[in-house]
Amino acid sequence: MTKAVLFDLDGTLLDTSDDLGAALNHVLKEHGLPTLPKNEYSPAISNGVKALLEVGFKDKLVDYDFSSLRKQVLDYYEQNISVHSHCFDGITDMLKSLYAQDIAVGIVTNKPEFLTFPLLAKIDALKDIKAVVCGDTLKVAKPHPEPLLYAAKKLGVTATQCTYVGDAQRDIEAAKAAKMRSVTALWGFIPSLDEALSWQAELNLKQPNELISHI
Repeated sequence: MTKAVLFDLDGTLLDTSDDLGAALNHVLKEHGLPTLPKNEYSPAISNGVKALLEVGFKDKLVDYDFSSLRKQVLDYYEQNISVHSHCFDGITDMLKSLYAQDIAVGIVTNKPEFLTFPLLAKIDALKDIKAVVCGDTLKVAKPHPEPLLYAAKKLGVTATQCTYVGDAQRDIEAAKAAKMRSVTALWGFIPSLDEALSWQAELNLKQPNELISHI
């Protein structure tokens, strides 16, 4: 029986694409390069800043100091962390339904703590979630299962009592390795439907409210 649901953050609970895209486009403009439309940068968001820079700078990336570019993106993003970010449609109602059934909720993200907690504080539906494990909370991050297991421990449940929902391959790999039920959030920043289905999660959901019927 499911006693807890753990979620990835970017692309699963939150649509952070416009803020992260703005950070990338700011850096591209600073270097005199063309900016990208949303449909080009969104699929890269769940794979972190490195993936964003690869999409934005393409073959020119080798001509730059990667660490410097990464810092420029993160600095801009940190200063503008929640201008446009918001919960995906249906997330707030889904969370209310989980709470009503006494299902515990946690977040396991690869986003670092210095970005995660300020962001969560600005999102009413998420600011009171107590079990939050970030990419640098432990010495390992997803797809390693340990962050998921640590979140389950914080919630006082076993791995087999948990469902993990994410929109990236690393999320599904981590859930399987942790012996948790795996769910792909098809509403998120998936690279393509075919690729997302190839991850072979136990459930592939198109809308957040579909999760309730599987609890």
